Amino acid sequence: MNQMKNKKFPIFTGIFIILLFLFLRFALFFLKSDGFSGLSMLLPALLLCTVVFALCTSASFAAWVYQDCKKRGDDPLLWALIVFAASPFIGLLLYFLRRSETKEACPACGHKISLKANFCEECGTPVKKEDHNVMVKQETHHLKLIAAGVVSMALMLISLTGFIVNAAAGNGINTNIASDDRIWNMGTISMNYSAYTDGVWTLDFRKASDGFVKEKDMTITDTDTQMLHADISCGTVPDGATLVLWLVQGDTAKSVDITGLSEPLEYPLHEFENGKIHVRLQINGVENTVSKIYIE
Repeated sequence: MNQMKNKKFPIFTGIFIILLFLFLRFALFFLKSDGFSGLSMLLPALLLCTVVFALCTSASFAAWVYQDCKKRGDDPLLWALIVFAASPFIGLLLYFLRRSETKEACPACGHKISLKANFCEECGTPVKKEDHNVMVKQETHHLKLIAAGVVSMALMLISLTGFIVNAAAGNGINTNIASDDRIWNMGTISMNYSAYTDGVWTLDFRKASDGFVKEKDMTITDTDTQMLHADISCGTVPDGATLVLWLVQGDTAKSVDITGLSEPLEYPLHEFENGKIHVRLQINGVENTVSKIYIE
């Protein structure tokens, strides 16, 4: 019994370390990205819970399959990995379709024989039904693993439902371009290059979803003398396409259509205050665009 506990201790310790690593990675990324760029804490937390409970569900049922395979003489590690990797739904379906019958040792020679057999196929010893009853007690084994899998699956579904409902309702998602908070983009962007070096924001993109917003936080140190400089070239401008520059600070939000700049833009900052300012590019259909933006 003590040996069994000693074997289980490293396993549970490893699972705890993995879950702790996932949580810390999640927390650090949340802090670094200022709330996942426009998402409140609720949605990422629900998504993290969904992933964690999904892993717990797979691990619980994979552990049960491992024990069941050992009992039936199959390859326990192989089937446990299949159930864990293929998800419990598909993995368990495959396992039960392939699952072999329970076998026990012949009382005479020890050869594994079916519980339905009337004699041993190895030594020919007749096996009475009473012997089968002595050999094995038919019952569901490792119920704790099954219970853990069912509970984890229920919690996973609850977390996933909460995530879908809140995301569909728009709760905790900021898409207001004039907001002083970070923006959450529902679309995609295909970039060639993006960097912020020595106070200069360089963005080179091929195309993006309509309305996609790229932003960078900059700092104003003197509103009376400093200006925002933007050197922007739109290579492809389909009919109706625009590129809009937004400057947002607190309740102040200013926008400039910079789709067809013939020369670099110099925008005064006297309407703002010293401190952080959100510089945003709202992409509405323009393609192959190169921009350099800085405050000086």
